[in-house]
Amino acid sequence: MFHKILIANRGEIACRVIDTARSLGVRTVAVYSDADQAARHVRLADMAVHIGGAAPAESYLRGDRVIEAALATGAQAIHPGYGFLSENPEFVEAVEAAGLTFIGPSADAIRAMGLKDAAKALMEKAGVPVVPGYHGAEQDAAFLAMQAETIGYPVLIKAVAGGGGKGMRLVEADTEFNAALESARSEARTAFGNDAVLIEKFVESPRHIEVQVFGDGTNAVHLFERDCSLQRRHQKVIEEAPAPGMTDEMRAAMGSAAVRAAEAIGYKGAGTVEFIVDGSDGLRTDGFWFMEMNTRLQVEHPVTEAITGVDLVEWQLRVASGEGLPLTQDELSIKGHAFEARLYAEDVPKGFLPATGRLTHLQFPKEARADSGVEAGDEISPWYDPMIAKLITHGATRTGALRRMSSALAACEVSGTVTNLGFLGALTGHKDFAEGRLDTGLIGRDLDDLVKEVQPMPADVALAALAALGLLGMEGANVGFHLWQPMNRSLVLRRGEEEYAVRIETLSAAAHEVECCGEKLSVLRPVGRWQIEGLTAPKTVVNGDVVTVFSQFGIHFEIVDPLDQAVSAAGDAALIEAPMPGLVKAVFSTVGQNVQAGDRLAILEAMKMEHSLLAARDGEVAEVLVSEGAQVEAGAALIRLADEASD
Repeated sequence: MFHKILIANRGEIACRVIDTARSLGVRTVAVYSDADQAARHVRLADMAVHIGGAAPAESYLRGDRVIEAALATGAQAIHPGYGFLSENPEFVEAVEAAGLTFIGPSADAIRAMGLKDAAKALMEKAGVPVVPGYHGAEQDAAFLAMQAETIGYPVLIKAVAGGGGKGMRLVEADTEFNAALESARSEARTAFGNDAVLIEKFVESPRHIEVQVFGDGTNAVHLFERDCSLQRRHQKVIEEAPAPGMTDEMRAAMGSAAVRAAEAIGYKGAGTVEFIVDGSDGLRTDGFWFMEMNTRLQVEHPVTEAITGVDLVEWQLRVASGEGLPLTQDELSIKGHAFEARLYAEDVPKGFLPATGRLTHLQFPKEARADSGVEAGDEISPWYDPMIAKLITHGATRTGALRRMSSALAACEVSGTVTNLGFLGALTGHKDFAEGRLDTGLIGRDLDDLVKEVQPMPADVALAALAALGLLGMEGANVGFHLWQPMNRSLVLRRGEEEYAVRIETLSAAAHEVECCGEKLSVLRPVGRWQIEGLTAPKTVVNGDVVTVFSQFGIHFEIVDPLDQAVSAAGDAALIEAPMPGLVKAVFSTVGQNVQAGDRLAILEAMKMEHSLLAARDGEVAEVLVSEGAQVEAGAALIRLADEASD
């Protein structure tokens, strides 16, 4: 076993690897960028080395600096985590050339699976079923359109070097093909430096089921399947293991195919073979096809660990250090059911825009495993993925595990940024999902119901007001009195465009009467915990002028300063602003240009995704206030349209 390893990653996966390494007595070295100087993974590691600027290209993607850090600190091996350099064969070769061990597959294995078209051809030779489609080298647009016609619509255009839904477009008719192809190529060129695509038949009622494999370079085993069908824009949201409706026959067929795939490339370490499955008529052994292989540990690996009792990171370290596979296929079994939910800093009502902010309060329920790279006081940076944590629950049955997940999400406490907690909570309560009827289109079909804006209850407003005035932490029998009379206070809270006027009568340190939203509520603290109208009150947190009530997955209110003048102004449709911090990828506007509502004026790249900025109305471009390549903050003015002529 190694005595010291370097982790070439950040966030929750770096913290996850550190935990297992520490349990094995292995010392760890963290690397960090300018933006991560005080990050949790840096605090947890035994040593930490600064490797560059905040942008990934200046730090976490600098393989040379990572290797220099490993050599300088005496590390024997490098664990890549996932993302960044984890599937870069040139980095693997450089690591080995430096006399270090790469904790993962060989460069040849990564190359074999790195391009989707070549990987599918290889899988066909290995007897692994593949989706009908065109995977060739010819990239002429007219030729690709002809291939799509031959395959039959609907089809998927997919970047051959793709992943995470980038460079992927669904095309349902020939009239949409050329525009979708151009868009897919542009995104693929940005994300992967390669705009080549392949065309595949789109499977109706598709399910995304993947098989966890582990190899020693010669032989491989599978650790059963995970269902990752609950997706939005091809990004996984909630994963589970095992897959609902899975039969022994289907599991054996998929597992065998996944092992053949791994052994065909001499795979070493943890990997995932992803399949697209036709879920229109149950799970059938003739209804699954190879999609791609991820030659690294996956984000959702904890659900596999939960049902097998295996620590996959420990297996990675043992096999990389020269040991054989810890268990045979016959020694592996499934125990119960597990779910993983991805908690992100994102503004769901605004189209799931990635969000930033300092986490003023963060607490996870003890009943769930929480893999996180942040703690209270840490900042969600615009430079990296805005994941806050992964919550994992396990139960004897699927129903029990899902019930625990629902409770865990409701008990999460996050303040300082908006999150997708409410969205995740709505998903766990979705009837079809709860009953195991799922496919990759479930979220899209019911999106409006799943992203409904939370409406504060009068009790939420009352508690926020009491917290804002510091009345929930009062001590002493007489602090609520003034000249021997109950003290009266009033204030205004704001949530979005809505304002709430609140009047409070303090009867004692443990009793208040609150008037708001047309109701009068009694708030008491008989013993220890506050109660509102006889029910236990949720916790509250105040930070600056923001109050968070941990009800309905967290409700945030702004405390309105009574000295501020009310300002009422309609949104300026003439001004196009950055909805989040990011990089201006492209500007399509010029001064004097006439545009129509909905025209794309610019592209903002933020947190690994491209966001089109559209004209809100017809008009003439008066000013272009930003140039391509500029880094902008949220709210920055980008483009201004000329004022509309008055009648």
